[in-house]
Amino acid sequence: CSRISCRRQFKLHSVLGEDTSVRSEMQRFAKQLPAVSRALASRQARAQGTKSGTWVEGGSKLDTSLVHSAVSPEPKTGAILTPLFLSTTFVQDSVEDYLAKGFSYSRTNNPTTSALEAKLAELENGYGACAFGTGMAATTSAISATMKTGDHCVISDCSYGGTNRSCREFFTPLGMEFDFVDFRDPENVKKAMKPNTKLIFSETPANPVLSLTDIEAISKIAKDAGAKHVVDATFATPVICRPLDHGADMVIQSLTKYYEGHNIMTGGAVISKDKEMAEKVKWVQNVHGNIINPFAAYIILQTSKTMGIRVRQQSKNAQAIADFLESHPKVTKVVYPGLASHPQKALADKYHRDGLHGGMLWFDIVGGADAGKKLMNVCQRPWSLCENLGATESIITACAVMTHANMLKEDRLKVGITDGFIRVSCGIEDSEDLIRALKVALDQI
Repeated sequence: CSRISCRRQFKLHSVLGEDTSVRSEMQRFAKQLPAVSRALASRQARAQGTKSGTWVEGGSKLDTSLVHSAVSPEPKTGAILTPLFLSTTFVQDSVEDYLAKGFSYSRTNNPTTSALEAKLAELENGYGACAFGTGMAATTSAISATMKTGDHCVISDCSYGGTNRSCREFFTPLGMEFDFVDFRDPENVKKAMKPNTKLIFSETPANPVLSLTDIEAISKIAKDAGAKHVVDATFATPVICRPLDHGADMVIQSLTKYYEGHNIMTGGAVISKDKEMAEKVKWVQNVHGNIINPFAAYIILQTSKTMGIRVRQQSKNAQAIADFLESHPKVTKVVYPGLASHPQKALADKYHRDGLHGGMLWFDIVGGADAGKKLMNVCQRPWSLCENLGATESIITACAVMTHANMLKEDRLKVGITDGFIRVSCGIEDSEDLIRALKVALDQI
């Protein structure tokens, strides 16, 4: 059973039984106690009446929610994990009772997928969530749910390359309009708004340059204009920042990254703040047929349990590596939100909880693009030269030819993604080993 349904309020007489004289004496005595003592007596009474399988009162901290949100022992067997339902269709008891059990066809809903979506909604503090096969499926669904021909979107000029390409090459030919704007200053967004603006699309921290967005300020601009604000918070995760707590209408997560975190599965999600938006995104998901498959949902249900532990270790490693790089004579620039040198450090401290700034950073070295490419070619394990981020393994990515190759070159260079741009995703290895490998590579430049 769920935490909410399992929380029971125990009265004093449920502990004392039917002995009315004893109960009356206890009630009379309780009235004479100070408020603090009465609260203690009440807690002791509840403790005597608790039951295994019910949830302790008082809510849960984030790490507990990561493990237990939307997950309950399977009622028939007591299995502690949510079962994997590999079924295309679900038998109905009768025509009249169609959907009485909640499921008909796995393109629309599946018990395993629905469990993941419920978990996502709780972790991100939203009304509802939709899980998709990839992060890009989530992104295109968020746009499809809010825009149509003739509508306008103000979007960050620095985002994941696939997001940029989908707006330019897929949605624009359908009659939608996009203005790519520097979101570091909310005034730029305000000036770009038009009467037909329906969506503001931000990404914070932005991939890959790690610029930040003032979520509250941008959300106010959207609200004043009657538009929606969607935030891609993949780099942050709910461990660091929950945009829905700061006024955003939707948050996008590439589940492939920190939620999954082990380089096993792909996935994406759109979590909506209210019922109306959640239903629109769900309709798009059903029409597009891009729901996440049950096996991927099952894996992410398990891997997400350790996301808090992983993000803290990744943030710790990133800080140590950023400090090392900033002091190295061959490094000309290091950008990490945890560094005092980050131009938006105050904004990072405002939105990033518990002094955590994530596992992503980037740097430039002497010798420009050619030197940057050489470093990526000679850097040894435990670093891996590949795409993806947020995983247990530490990754170096050549964004210009990998993740952001589909951006127009002039747009890529405008935001600082040079051919030798070195993006780093810190894993959970020992930071000393990671730093030693970087030092060996830098010595060859």
